[in-house]
Amino acid sequence: MQKISVLLFLVWICFLFYAGIALFTSGFLLTRLELTNHSSCQEPPGPGFLPWGSQGEPRACWMDSRFSRLVLVLIDALRFDFVQPQRSNVPGETSVSLPFLGKLGSLQRILEIQPHHARLYQSKADPPTTTMQRLKALTTGSLPTFIDAGSNFASYAIVEDNLIKQLTSAGRRVVFMGDDTWKDLFPGAFSQAFFFPSFNVRDLHTVDNGILEHLYPTMDSGEWDVLIAHFLGVDHCGHKHGPHHPEMAKKLSQMDQVIQGVVERLENDTLLVVIGDHGMTKNGDHGGDSEPEISAALFLYSPSALFHKAPPEVSRFLHTYSAAAQDLQVTEIHRLHNLFSKASADYQRLLQSPQGAEAALQTVITELQQFLRGVRALCIESWARFSLVRMAGGAALLAAACFLCLLVSQWATSPGFYLCLVPVAWGLAGVILCAGLLAITGLKLDPVVLGAMAAVGSLVPFLWKAWPGWGSKRPLAALLPIPGPVLLFLFIRFAALFSDSFVVAEARATRFLLGSFILLLVAQLHWEGKLLPPKLLTIPRLGFSTPTAPPRHNSMQALWLGVTLLLCIRLAEFFHRCPEETPVCHSSPWLSPLASTVGGRAKNLWYGACVGALVALLVAVRLWLRRYGNLKSPEPPVLFVRWGLPLMVLGTAAYWALASGADEAPPRLRALVAGASVVLPRAVAGLAASGLMLLLWRPVTVLVKATMGTPRTRTVLTPFSGPPTSQADLDYVVPQIYRHMQEEFRDRLERNKSQGPLTVAAYKLGSVYSAAMVTALTFMAFPLLLLHAERISLVFLLLFLQSFLLLHLLAAGIPITIPGPFTVPWQAVSAWALMATQTFYATGHQPVFPAIHWNAAFVGFPEGHGSSTWLPALLVGANTFASHLLFAVGCPLLLLWPFLCESQGSGKRRQPAGNEAEARVRPEEEEEPLMEMRLRDSPHHFNTALLQLGLKYLFVLGIQILACALSASILRRHLMVWKVFAPKFIFEAMGFIVSSVGLCLGLALVMRVDGAVSSWFRQLVLAQQR
Repeated sequence: MQKISVLLFLVWICFLFYAGIALFTSGFLLTRLELTNHSSCQEPPGPGFLPWGSQGEPRACWMDSRFSRLVLVLIDALRFDFVQPQRSNVPGETSVSLPFLGKLGSLQRILEIQPHHARLYQSKADPPTTTMQRLKALTTGSLPTFIDAGSNFASYAIVEDNLIKQLTSAGRRVVFMGDDTWKDLFPGAFSQAFFFPSFNVRDLHTVDNGILEHLYPTMDSGEWDVLIAHFLGVDHCGHKHGPHHPEMAKKLSQMDQVIQGVVERLENDTLLVVIGDHGMTKNGDHGGDSEPEISAALFLYSPSALFHKAPPEVSRFLHTYSAAAQDLQVTEIHRLHNLFSKASADYQRLLQSPQGAEAALQTVITELQQFLRGVRALCIESWARFSLVRMAGGAALLAAACFLCLLVSQWATSPGFYLCLVPVAWGLAGVILCAGLLAITGLKLDPVVLGAMAAVGSLVPFLWKAWPGWGSKRPLAALLPIPGPVLLFLFIRFAALFSDSFVVAEARATRFLLGSFILLLVAQLHWEGKLLPPKLLTIPRLGFSTPTAPPRHNSMQALWLGVTLLLCIRLAEFFHRCPEETPVCHSSPWLSPLASTVGGRAKNLWYGACVGALVALLVAVRLWLRRYGNLKSPEPPVLFVRWGLPLMVLGTAAYWALASGADEAPPRLRALVAGASVVLPRAVAGLAASGLMLLLWRPVTVLVKATMGTPRTRTVLTPFSGPPTSQADLDYVVPQIYRHMQEEFRDRLERNKSQGPLTVAAYKLGSVYSAAMVTALTFMAFPLLLLHAERISLVFLLLFLQSFLLLHLLAAGIPITIPGPFTVPWQAVSAWALMATQTFYATGHQPVFPAIHWNAAFVGFPEGHGSSTWLPALLVGANTFASHLLFAVGCPLLLLWPFLCESQGSGKRRQPAGNEAEARVRPEEEEEPLMEMRLRDSPHHFNTALLQLGLKYLFVLGIQILACALSASILRRHLMVWKVFAPKFIFEAMGFIVSSVGLCLGLALVMRVDGAVSSWFRQLVLAQQR
C-alpha cells in the first residue's frame, strides 16, 4: 500500500463528509427572499383612499411631515437597563457593583421635566443580535434570518426597500458619521459621510472621538435633514471589559454628555431618537436571543410636544412577498388581509366621526397589533421552512461515510487488502461529465447538489467493487470490533446531543466523561496485567493470558499518570465560560485580557504568570527533544528550536506587555506602541511559518557522525588487584594481553596506509517521527496562543501536559507486535477526540455565536483589514478551533508513542549466564532500542496503521456531526432549535472540517518524514558504494 494512496483515500472520505454537511445545511439553514420592490408616494400603502392625504405636497408622502429634521443617535449595544437611574436604595446594589446605572442622567431629567416632549421605550430586538443584522432590520422593517449572522464580516448592500433609500428619494439630505458598516449597506446613499473602522473591539475611542469631531459642527451648519451618528464605544467596552467594569461607567457618561450637547442644539421642528440596536450579556457579548441581548433602549425627544399618528402599514409588503415567494399559507394570508381591511375601515370611521374616539382608537390599535403579530409569525414560519429531502439526503450521506470509515478500518487488516481508487475516479469522472452536459444545455446547477451527486457517484462504485472482495468473506458482526466501553461512550455522546440540557452543560459533561475514561483505562490496564510488577507477570490471571512482554509502566507510575491527568483536567476547569442559559453560573474572570484587570500589582503578577507559562512550555519541549537526543541534531529545524522559539516567546511576551498597558502609555510613545502592536504578532507568525517550512524541508532531526576507517571494537582490559591466583585468571589475562598487543601492532601498520572508507553513524533515529510532530505542534501553538487572551497561555501549558500524560497512559495499553500489524485501539482514539472537546471549552469557548472571540481578528491588524473578509474570518476561526487543529495534527502520536516508550527501561544489554571469565572478556556496549524504526521494517503495516488511525478518528468525529444533524432535523420545531441545536450543528460542522484538514496535514507530515528518512538511507548507501 502506497502512502499517497492512503492520503488520497482519506481526502476522499473527508469529501464525503463535506458533501453530506453541505447538503444538510442547504436544507436546514434557509434564507428568505429579498424583494427589490420600492414604495412610492404615488401608490397608497393600503386598500382604498386613506384620508390623511398630502400626496402632492412637497417633501411629504402619504401624510403630513410632523418634523422637518431628524437626529438619530445610535449607541451600539445600549441595553435598556443602562438608561435606568441608580437604585442605591436597594440593599446590595451600589454604584460600585453596577457601574452602568445612573450614568445617562440627562434622559431621566428630560423625562421628569418635560414628560410631554419625551418618551422612553424598551425595544425588543429580533435575534440574531449582531450589528449588521440589526441595522438591516431597523432600516428595512424586516426580520433577520439565522444564516445572516455569518455575514457580519462581509456586509453587503441592502436591495430591499429601506428608510435611507426613501429619504434620499424624497430629496432629504442624509448625513452619516460612525460605524463603517453603513458604508457597505448603503453605498453612495449619503450626501455627506464620515466613516470610521468599526471592528476593532479593543479600540474604545477612535469611532466616538471621530464622531464628536464632526457632530456639533455639522448640526450648527444646518446643511442636513437627517443626521445619523452611530457610536461604538459602549459595545466595544462591553466586549473588552464587560458591563460591570469602571470603563463602562466612563463611556456611558461620555454618551450622556453627547446627548446633552445634541439636545441644546435642537430646534423645534427636530426629532431626536436615541436607540440601541441590541443589548449585551453579563460578559459583554451579543448575538443570541437571551433577554439582556434583545433588550435595547429607545428614547424620543423633541422641543415641541410629541403626538401619535397612524401606525405603519405592512399589508402591501405581505401581498407582494406572498406573490413572489409563493410559500406562505393562503388561508392565513386571507385572514390577515381581512383583519387589516377591518382595521383600516375602523380607522377611517374614527377620523370621520370623532365621538367615542378613545374606545374606538383602542380597538383600532388592538386590531393592528394583532395584524402585525400575525404577519411576523407567518414570516418567521416561512423563513424557517426546511427542505426535508435535502436534510434526509445529507444525514444519509453522513451516516454512509461513518459506516464506510468503520468498515474500511477493519478491512485494512485483512490479508491482501489494497486500496482500489479506480472506482472512485470513475464515479467522480461520470458526475463531472454529467455536470458538463448540464452546463452545455444551459440548465442551472446547484453546487451543493452537484457535490452530493459526486459523493454518491463515487461511493457506490467503491462499495460495489470492494464488498465482494473483503466484506463478504466475514460476518458483519466481525467487521465492527468496537470494545464495549468505547461503544457505550459513543452511544452516550450520540444520544446526549439530542438533549438541549446536555448541549448547554456539555463542558461539565465532557470533563466528567474524560475523567471516567481515564479511570477506566487505569483499571483496565491493571486488570489485564500490564501494570504488574515483573515478579507477578508469570502468574496466570483469571480470564486473561499471561503477558508476553514486560509492562512499560509499573502500577505506581500509571497511577501517578492518571492522578496527574485528572488534576490537570480539574485545573483547566477554572478557565470556563458559562452558557447564557445558566444565570447562576459565573464565568471565569481569567478569560478577559489583562488590559481589563483593575490594579497594577494584580496585572503584573498575572503577566509574570503568563510569561512563566510561555517559558515553561519552551523548556518542556527542549527537555523532551534533549531526552531523546534530537536536540543535538545540526539540522535547520533543530537550530530553529534552539534560537527561533526563544525569539517567539520574547515577541509574544513583548506584545502582551504592550497590549495590557496600551491605554497607560504616554502620548509620545503611543505611536511606537501602535507600531509594535502590528509588528510583533506578525513577526511571531512569520517565525512560526518559517519553522514549519524548515521542518518540511529537512524533517530528519538526527545526529550524524562520519569517521574515516573501519570502526573496530577495542578490547577492554579489566584491572586486577595483585598477581593471578588461579588458572582461570591466567586463562583470562594472557589472551587479553595478546589481543591488545595485536591491536597496537595493527594500528601502527595502518597509519602508513591510505585512509579507509567513510563510516557514518546515526544517533536517535528511534524518535525521528515523533520529534518532527512535537516540533510542528510547538510551532503552531505559539501563533494560535497569540490569538487568545494572555491568561489562556496557562491552558495551553496544561494542554501540552495533558497530551503527554495521556499519550504515556495510552501507550501502556497498546501492544507492539513485531513485525506487525500495528493498531491504535479505539480507546486511544476516543480519549484523544474527547480531550480536544475538553480543551475547546477550557479555552473559554462555547458553541454559540455570542461567545466567539471577535477581538482575535485584530491581533496584528489593529486598524482593520480594509475590504478583506477572509483574513479576519481565518483569524477568528483559528482562535475558535485551535484545540481541534492541534489535536488533529497531533493524532499520529497515538501510533508513534508506544514505540517511543520502548526506550524506557532500556540500558545495557543483558549478558547471558556463563563463566565469569567469558563475561569479563565480552566488551560492554550499550544497545540503542529501535523504537520508531520498527515501523520502517514493515512499510505496508505502517501505511495500514496510518490509514486505520485516520479512519477511526474521522469515525469518532463523524458520529458527533451525524448526531448533531439528526438532532437538529428531528427537533427542528423545538423551542431551543435556533438557540442550542442549530449553533451546535454549525460549530460541530466547522470543527469537523478543521479537524479533518488537520488530520490530513498531520499524516502528510509523518509521510514526509518517512520519505525523507528513506531518501537519507539511499544517500548513505550510495556514499558507501562510492
